[in-house]
Amino acid sequence: MFALISVFITVILYKLVQHFYHRYSSVFLLPILSCPILLIAGLKLFDISYDLYDPGASWLSSMLQPATVALAVPLYKYRRILRFYLPEFVVSIVCGAVFAMVSSLLISKLLHLDPQLMESLAPRSITTPLAIDVSRQLGGIPSLTAAFVIFTGITGSILSPLVFHWLKHVSPITKGLILGVSAHGTGTAKAQEYGKTETAIASLAMIFTGIITTLLAPGFVPFLLQLLGTT
Repeated sequence: MFALISVFITVILYKLVQHFYHRYSSVFLLPILSCPILLIAGLKLFDISYDLYDPGASWLSSMLQPATVALAVPLYKYRRILRFYLPEFVVSIVCGAVFAMVSSLLISKLLHLDPQLMESLAPRSITTPLAIDVSRQLGGIPSLTAAFVIFTGITGSILSPLVFHWLKHVSPITKGLILGVSAHGTGTAKAQEYGKTETAIASLAMIFTGIITTLLAPGFVPFLLQLLGTT
């Protein structure tokens, strides 16, 4: 019974936070940031254990796999844009995916993290369902990878307006690519605040960054780890 209640509370809370975020556009109201904080605070306040809450929440987590399949929808919907900007997409997304993995491992090395944490951090710049699968293939910790993905998305959503302001004149295509490659699903949601073109490009960039990272990571990350002397 409580499993149903936990699902209901989680969904209602998310929709409320989303409503207030769209109304006030405060970074502190980002649903991916504020909703987990409010949920944790609520569990602590009412002395509800995570073990009691988790069975219902796991139903929502299980929807990640169908969500991955659903990525085919924007891919088909924006296929004309994809064909038109294909060269820009290929160069930008491959470079972005490679840079994300390299920078993650270099930062991990500087922080003296152990190899399993490094493997967990490597796929941080792709959408959660794909990142979890990549983390498993690499030998990382999927739950930690999910946390890194969320942190990356929040950081990208916070910093992107500052980057766009600093760069002055940024085209809608460039904005979409930056948001989709660097901040995956959260960046795509942020792109909706700028316009339809930005949203379309961000959706496509998110999908292809995930695909390219999924293909490259199993061979590329162990190679980088070996170069860094961590294996």
